[in-house]
Amino acid sequence: MKLRGLYAITDSQLLAGGKLLPYVEAALKGGAKLLQYRDKSNDEARRLREAEALRELCNRYGAALIINDDAELAARLGVGLHLGQSDGSLAVARALLGRNAIIGGTCHAELDLAQRANDEGASYIAFGRFFNSNTKPGAPAATVELLNQAKSRFNLPIVAIGGITLENAPQLIAAGASMVAVIHGLFAADSADEVERRARAFSALFS
Repeated sequence: MKLRGLYAITDSQLLAGGKLLPYVEAALKGGAKLLQYRDKSNDEARRLREAEALRELCNRYGAALIINDDAELAARLGVGLHLGQSDGSLAVARALLGRNAIIGGTCHAELDLAQRANDEGASYIAFGRFFNSNTKPGAPAATVELLNQAKSRFNLPIVAIGGITLENAPQLIAAGASMVAVIHGLFAADSADEVERRARAFSALFS
């Protein structure tokens, strides 16, 4: 699967109250290529149920499901995984999930972390945050220059994350981002139709 385009990331607060599945389906309908299920709660039964439903939707729309920080759940469902810096070894996850699984790693704004992810078998490297973000207000700031450097140094798809909007995404794509990962800019919407409209607009930036 070519890792290029819109990377949608769920947020349990934004998508509470029954919005998770309709809003995610709208994002997929609008062209999202990857969907990361991000839920930090300890309700394992609900997480399994939601992840299974999301896998079903991703299969229907030809997208790939990525689980945030839970290698066991990813292995159980046969889907991809995203690891933060404190979420365990990418190499161990690669051994667990096999050669073909999509596994990404958070590299903040550091090329050394990207080098390590590259060496440990990452499918993509994620840099951020680029702009002020609702999800991680205090994270270190990445720059457009960093994207240029990463693009020339690594032969891996590059994901940009952090405060990305339709207005600021084009400069990141121009600098080498293969995918833009979006949470609020996509899902902080009044309706599923609005989510689909935004997803189409983000997807169009890559054509």
